[in-house]
Amino acid sequence: MRLLLTWLINACALFVLPYLMSSVHVSSLGTALIAALLLGLVNTLIRPLLLLLTLPVTFVTLGLFIFVINGILFWLVAQLVDGFAVAGFWSAIGAALLYSVISWALSTLILKNNG
Repeated sequence: MRLLLTWLINACALFVLPYLMSSVHVSSLGTALIAALLLGLVNTLIRPLLLLLTLPVTFVTLGLFIFVINGILFWLVAQLVDGFAVAGFWSAIGAALLYSVISWALSTLILKNNG
């Protein structure tokens, strides 16, 4: 149940994102649900491998390269899902950061009261 609630929170965060950034477009709530699911899968399966492969660069940049990895994965999902678009690479980095903040805030508010 908690996994489903987290997925819905992430979809809501993704659906709110175009109202805060004009460079992001989400056409419908269904698209946000699909994109949130795919973002979760990509972050679970691909992100750890990328973090391991780019560990020297991440170490040299004091962890700032993780923002680049998050932006690339966010942009990748936008390329794969119809109805979900990001204007460019720098927009993807900013959108990924803002998406994380919104998702964290909603999860803290909702899941804290829920359990």
